[in-house]
Amino acid sequence: RTVPGELKWAASPSEGGWEEVSIMDEKNIPIRTYQVCNVLEPNQNNWLRTDWIPRSGAQRVYVEVKFTLRDCNSLPGVTGTCKETFNLYYHESNEDRESYIKENSFIKVDTVAADESFTQVDVGDRIMKLNTEVRDVKVTTRKGFYLAFQDVGACIALVSVRVFYKTCPLTVRNLATFPDTITGADTSSLVEVRGSCVNQSEEREEPKMYCGADGEWLVPIGGCLCNPGYEEKGGACKACSAGFYKAKSTDPGCAKCPPHSHSLRDGATVCDCHSGFFRADSDPPSMACTQPPSAPQQLISVVNETSVVLEWAPPHRLGGRSDTSYSLDTMGWECNVLFSPGQAGLKTTRVVVSELRAHTHYTFIVHARNGVSQASGAGAAQSVSVSVTTNQATPSPVSFIQATDVTRHSLSLSWQQPDRPNGVILEYEVKFYEKDQRERSYRIMRTFSRSVDVTGLNPLTVYVFHVRARTAAGYGEFSTPFEFSTNSGIHTAMFTVFIISRSYTTISHPPLHPSFSSLVSSPALASPTVAGVKIYVDPFTYEDPDQAIHEFAKEIDVSCIHIEKVIGMGEFGEVCSGRLRAQGKREIYVAIKSLKAGYSDKQRRDFLSEASIMGQFDHPNIIRLEGVVTRCKPLMIITEYMENGSLDAFLRKHDGQFTVIQLVGMLRGIASGMKYLSDMNYVHRDLAARNILVNSNLVCKVSDFGLSRVLEDDPEAAYTTRVRHIPIRWTAPEAIAYRKFTTASDVWSYGIVMWEVVSYGERPYWDMNNQDVIKAIEEGYRLPAPMDCPVVLHQLMLDCWERDRAERPTFSQILNMLDKLIRNPGTLRRTGGERYLNVALLDCDCVSVSITTFEGQHFTFKEV
Repeated sequence: RTVPGELKWAASPSEGGWEEVSIMDEKNIPIRTYQVCNVLEPNQNNWLRTDWIPRSGAQRVYVEVKFTLRDCNSLPGVTGTCKETFNLYYHESNEDRESYIKENSFIKVDTVAADESFTQVDVGDRIMKLNTEVRDVKVTTRKGFYLAFQDVGACIALVSVRVFYKTCPLTVRNLATFPDTITGADTSSLVEVRGSCVNQSEEREEPKMYCGADGEWLVPIGGCLCNPGYEEKGGACKACSAGFYKAKSTDPGCAKCPPHSHSLRDGATVCDCHSGFFRADSDPPSMACTQPPSAPQQLISVVNETSVVLEWAPPHRLGGRSDTSYSLDTMGWECNVLFSPGQAGLKTTRVVVSELRAHTHYTFIVHARNGVSQASGAGAAQSVSVSVTTNQATPSPVSFIQATDVTRHSLSLSWQQPDRPNGVILEYEVKFYEKDQRERSYRIMRTFSRSVDVTGLNPLTVYVFHVRARTAAGYGEFSTPFEFSTNSGIHTAMFTVFIISRSYTTISHPPLHPSFSSLVSSPALASPTVAGVKIYVDPFTYEDPDQAIHEFAKEIDVSCIHIEKVIGMGEFGEVCSGRLRAQGKREIYVAIKSLKAGYSDKQRRDFLSEASIMGQFDHPNIIRLEGVVTRCKPLMIITEYMENGSLDAFLRKHDGQFTVIQLVGMLRGIASGMKYLSDMNYVHRDLAARNILVNSNLVCKVSDFGLSRVLEDDPEAAYTTRVRHIPIRWTAPEAIAYRKFTTASDVWSYGIVMWEVVSYGERPYWDMNNQDVIKAIEEGYRLPAPMDCPVVLHQLMLDCWERDRAERPTFSQILNMLDKLIRNPGTLRRTGGERYLNVALLDCDCVSVSITTFEGQHFTFKEV
């Protein structure tokens, strides 16, 4: 139209057909056109071909044609020969070498008709009735193509021909750059594009998006996180300023250096401690730098025979830490000295030292240490000592006894000194009696030596002997009883008996089963891993719930929380929305759960345990725990704020407003979160759409990490927990019948969630009661496909509802399947209609058939 000079497109025939003509438009501006108006002669076949057009990587081009066309009724005498349409053709070619038109090589695109035509009156009034038509052409086999216009007897003028293709523009999403991308060849195709992380960022999950045929980006997956020392600003990663730091890529942003530390350069990943302050290897970078403690104070000792009670006061200066511990050393001790409750790693300030020798001098040293003592190199200044001398004590039992010269009426006994005489042995006492007398009648002998001759015994009689020693502190315990028998004749025998005192008896147990060992050893629970994979730790294995909460959750100062409004009621109290502004960090919106007043110890433990569970998870599709408030009332759990609330309510509010691809994207997020949980060996047990939260970006996150579940014996009861009921309709049959809660039962629940999503929040099994639901499932009934549900999605639901839990897919397999569906959206087109006959899901005996219709959502069970 606006091309200066002649276009000189190829025309056939070269004379009497299409002609290049300059005309004036309505505004008297000259324009170039191609015209033909052979309406008086029949069988017209006039061709006009453009110059060769390079494809430039496009797979589908769009041809916009602007033209005027004469109304045949306004022309006299042309009935039967005048036409009001023309044909559009194309021909692909690798180069511009075709000088003439080869009609048989062209492929027809469409027959183009005018929406409005002009008459002689319009010509007189200089009215140009311009038509605009757009057609798309798939061009994938050659480097370029030609367009051709065939006239079959119309009076037409081509005013403008514009050829273009569509692209998804260069964009940055989730800190990943996606290049300008040409759309696919088909109108329904999606082109998968892998993004590249922006400068100073790293992949969180492989960033991908899909370029739609209309030039719009769809289904963002994954993304990038700013490297340590950098934070996101305006879609880019900027270095933390001096005085700020960022330790991990998963941290939300740069934070101000904690107390007693500093960073002098931009981009710090950790802040250096001030002189005299230190940070332990186990301290997080967000923790303030601290100092070792001063020495313990006011050490006192109380001597009680062969034991000493040591007590002291905590150090005057704890160094800003709460992990102060104590250890004891002693000078002049043996290896069997006992320290109760222990010798090292003590949290108490009282220790009982026992099994000391009597009348012995000891020096005890009490050390105070904390997490930075080793780093600081502090030594003697952290300890205090005391010297004591133990009192006399009674001797330990005799442990070695020997009998010699046994005759009919006598025998000789000898023994060794007690292992621990605890002073000077003044005498020994021997007690003996006939075995069948059982101490009803016994004799006592005393001696200053370690042997005695026993006479006046009866022949062929078994005697029981006890020996004990005496010091100035008194008699010790008798030895364990042992037996000797007199002879019938005169001969000599020797018996040697080793007696182990009860005080020194050790019972040897086999090692604990590995699983039980892990439960009773708290340190082993701190960060359990298997082959590098983090494993979930049940907080109920901790005797003290506060230990679990401090292990897995961050304490937040209540002054950093601003509550704005109540958004609901939870099982423990109010749920509010508000803002969290931690020191040195940007303000964020949060959800705040509080524990209502008048709670019991059990309620407090249950409330904090949910936070202990959440605190172990770190995944973009798992609700994030920001921290807890436990040092003041009310107790609070702080989580990220999800603007769109629960998934079921959100879907009901927006019924029918999402594409299938968007729904599959939501299901993929849920599956990704559940795969993460199953990899950690965590069984959710309450997976339902009501427990999935949705943020402003339509990201779905798994929530509601409640307590251990208990199924009541009442067959009418719903599957219950310690604090609430959970409907039967989400629970796998083996979990209801046998309390078998596994990842496979979570997969069953995920299938129900799929059905809820595709049906836009409809209630599973509609108005059936729990007993009927259980019976129907046992008889083989499964939920039918919701309206317009793709067949492949319903089949995945049925796989999740396999009776044999071993036959159900894993969450990893489910995630892979959903990724394939997103990459190949054509598989989501076929749906199952509006009526469904669920026969194939029944047992082979075919006990019943279930028919579901959407019109009334009614179902009946008929005997077969």
